[in-house]
Amino acid sequence: MTEDVSEERAVLRGVTRRSALGLLGAAVALAATMAPALPARARGRRRLDELLEQLTLDEKISLLHGARDPNGLGQAGYVPGVPRLGIPELRLADGPAGVRVRKTATALPAPVMLAAAFDPGLARAYGRVIGREGRALGQDVLLSPMVNLIRTPYAGRNFETFSEDPLLSADLVAEEVRGIQAEGLVATVKHFALNNQERDRTSVDARASERTLHETELRGFEAAVAAGTGAVMAAYNKVNGVHASENAALLSGVLRDRWGFDGWVMSDWDATHSTAPALTAGLDMEMPAGVRFGDPLKAAVADGKVPEAAVDRAVRRVLAVRERFGLLGATPAERPARDAASGANLALRVATAGATLLRNENGALPLSAPAARSLAVVGPTGAVPFVSGGGSAHVVPDAAARPVDALRARAGAGAEVTYALGEDLYGKPLPALTPAASLENRTVAAGATWSHEAVFTVPEGDTWTFVVHYSGERPTVSVDGTELFPVRPGVAEYFTGGLLGRAPDGLHVRRAEFPLTAGEHRLKVTAPGGKAGQRFSLRAITSAGRAADLAEAVSAARAAHTVVLFAYEDATEGRDRTSLALPGHQEALIEAVTAVNPRTVVVLNTSSAVTMPWLERTAAVLQMYYPGQEGAAATTAVLFGDADPGGRLTQTFPAAEGRHPTAGDPHRYPGKDGTEEYSEGVHVGHRWYDAQGVAPLFPFGHGLSYTSFAYSGLVVVPRAGGGLDVTFTVRNTGTRAGTEVAQIYAGPSPDLELDQPARFLAGYRRLELAAGERRRITVPVAARTLSSFDPARDGWVLGTGERTLQVGASSRDVRLSARAEVRSG
Repeated sequence: MTEDVSEERAVLRGVTRRSALGLLGAAVALAATMAPALPARARGRRRLDELLEQLTLDEKISLLHGARDPNGLGQAGYVPGVPRLGIPELRLADGPAGVRVRKTATALPAPVMLAAAFDPGLARAYGRVIGREGRALGQDVLLSPMVNLIRTPYAGRNFETFSEDPLLSADLVAEEVRGIQAEGLVATVKHFALNNQERDRTSVDARASERTLHETELRGFEAAVAAGTGAVMAAYNKVNGVHASENAALLSGVLRDRWGFDGWVMSDWDATHSTAPALTAGLDMEMPAGVRFGDPLKAAVADGKVPEAAVDRAVRRVLAVRERFGLLGATPAERPARDAASGANLALRVATAGATLLRNENGALPLSAPAARSLAVVGPTGAVPFVSGGGSAHVVPDAAARPVDALRARAGAGAEVTYALGEDLYGKPLPALTPAASLENRTVAAGATWSHEAVFTVPEGDTWTFVVHYSGERPTVSVDGTELFPVRPGVAEYFTGGLLGRAPDGLHVRRAEFPLTAGEHRLKVTAPGGKAGQRFSLRAITSAGRAADLAEAVSAARAAHTVVLFAYEDATEGRDRTSLALPGHQEALIEAVTAVNPRTVVVLNTSSAVTMPWLERTAAVLQMYYPGQEGAAATTAVLFGDADPGGRLTQTFPAAEGRHPTAGDPHRYPGKDGTEEYSEGVHVGHRWYDAQGVAPLFPFGHGLSYTSFAYSGLVVVPRAGGGLDVTFTVRNTGTRAGTEVAQIYAGPSPDLELDQPARFLAGYRRLELAAGERRRITVPVAARTLSSFDPARDGWVLGTGERTLQVGASSRDVRLSARAEVRSG
């Protein structure tokens, strides 16, 4: 594709969307002054031509990199405008689960919970809420959605993305992009590509075959481009030996030449490694500053290493998207008011739809009769709402209720709902100090520094977890001369968990384990007040404290009819998990509580899969991920049966640490000698379990309802062009309304001499059926879904011949099966 054709397509696509977006702005005013006969796309192109002619080289370069915002709103990035030409400044905000700025915003459930609903329409509504709020909160570009596949359960950002499955991920990202951009906010699909882990993310070389790339990871990005995403963010890692931000095969060969992308490509933050190679490869914007695309770019143009035409090309791409969204005029489009009520309603809807019931023995749920009148709520996240994960995805909401309060309100007057902490996350006051001083809720005035040295006595040897709470600059704390909370390198200093990084008192939190022998120990604390003053506390968690908390939980569990035990796993950007087990001492807590009360329901607030050696001792397990600001209400509604659990797993839960696609092979994860190999090929996620004959703990697509469903009448009819229409009936055979997600899996083609999955997700349909209701549905399976990417032919090839189609409630719960002929033409 020539650059001229690409530019024309950019202008045409922008004009056709402008009326839908309602973003006329200054472009319309300019168009009114032109000759009426001038075509709309030509007017847009002329506008860009005129700007490029008027911009100086310095001004052009200023549009291609970030800078410090003189009036920052707490967003992630800023690009200055060119006032003399009426080009406004640009603000870019994080936003996988809500807009991350200084002000509060609607904290939506994590994208992985949205995906659990298997509902593309809901993904579009999710995008619209974020799009409106982003515009209302002064933002122009959203650094979301993330569509990297869930490849390993250890990845720290699994909660920020959708699924292990390429088809489901592609469907959802396309609709979320449409929703975001329908409100006038530019969407940025990320991280292009193979950014499937946080460990060594800035340096690891992710190596995958061309076929593996196209059939797995790239499918979602291609769908986002087809949906019209305005921007793409290049990943930190290398792809097949070349950093993603300067990978011409990806940024030009695939993204622009093969897919026809006409937006702009930005780097991830501080992920630009060169000037001329990156710009030439197809990177248009360096974020968050101009280390490579600032003065070095100007010098490269002056030295003849970069032609100014290459700078113009990147500027045109950026300006074309801005023009398309009404962000290129002296009078910008009017911003809407924030609609917090609508955001809250959507947050509740998504959290309920994505709630996934994994286990429910003997009808333990929904809670009713004595179970609803005598409850013990156990676990720290029963009293501290777990709203969102950590890092750039963390959103501070207007408000978020405590689950225990929501459960008490729903249980009603006369019910007994007790609470026990179970495991302490934020510490208890230190023992007496000599000389005495209180380290609880201490204030330090602005400009002052408070310091104290003291001795405290430990009765027996133990490993303590010291916990510092602070509102300003972190206090310096040392024990026996060892600094407990040093500044950590890189993003680790800033990216902490969504639960563990901030305490219920609103203060920042850091933790440090330190072994102490019996006897006296020296403590030194220095706390600066800074410009605004600050408040801090120093606390500790000890073995004695843990034993007391556990005993209290066991006592509460023994006294109640039913236990609702909240368990957590706190993930964040910048750090992978080191284990699939629940962190801390939670497994011991579950074992102790279930030993005295087998009617224990475990509610999981986790980012991804966890192992469950305690599973068989529980009555029920409800997966609630990171449920957003309405998590308490959604959890309560599902536990009491006011809503059917509507979610299904979008990732396979392994039975053990060593039984998943990246287990036992350091070449696959986390990589060896700086390289990781995607040697599983097209067998990602549930496809690997089928190929290897490995039984999971819970399969892809699994999720229980409070009712039951029957399937019948499968008919498969070929469609013109190579697709299939899969028709069948689903009937609610229970006594209450419920939600089912019918899933279609296709087998391999006998006519393709390529390695193919034993079966793969080919279609799905979310159904809400009243008691006794039956519905006959037809799910189309596209020819593209039945195709494989053949590198020898440099394209997609239809898998013709007789193929098996299976319909069921999960990848391992097949209810109907048929064979159908797939024909080309």
